[in-house]
Amino acid sequence: MFRRRSDDSSSATALAEQDEKTLSRDPQAPKGRPTPKRSEAEANRRTRVTVPKDRKEANRQARERMRSEREKQRTALLEGDERYLPARDKGPVRRFARDFIDSRWSAAEFFLPYAVVVLVLSVMKVQSLQLLSTLLFMAFFVVVILDFLRLGFGLRKALRERFPDQNTRGVIAYAMMRTLQMRRLRLPKPQVKRGERP
Repeated sequence: MFRRRSDDSSSATALAEQDEKTLSRDPQAPKGRPTPKRSEAEANRRTRVTVPKDRKEANRQARERMRSEREKQRTALLEGDERYLPARDKGPVRRFARDFIDSRWSAAEFFLPYAVVVLVLSVMKVQSLQLLSTLLFMAFFVVVILDFLRLGFGLRKALRERFPDQNTRGVIAYAMMRTLQMRRLRLPKPQVKRGERP
């Protein structure tokens, strides 16, 4: 009976000392970690769910997590938020490559509309138009290859100057695939205007 009271009093004094330490702490002193944003704190609270009761519940929770991750990636691709981009688009090197391509005109981005025009000409029953469509396609193909070489060498040189100590493997191919997409349809969305230095 007496022991319980002494235990209670010792725990009460320990709590009082802890509160006193908390109150006496300098308000300007850092707490060791950044304060999370409200949206992040709410997301963390939502993800801290109880252990699933059965396999069906576990699968449902896994699907929900995957759906939220995909939604984060989709909004990141549209808005350019680096935190939630897919692994292939993350990092300063990839961002520089995207900006380098997006700030320049390239012949390859007009490939799809040009291919539609050539296809329409080749379907027509007029022999001269079919021959013209073939010649136009070959000429455009040569222009695209020369443009690829121009952009590829320019990007390689810029990467060597900007990121001399970083691994740039695969960045040139990544950038060249981006040139094949029309600017309006590129993901992540272009963050620079044409003619602007990246």
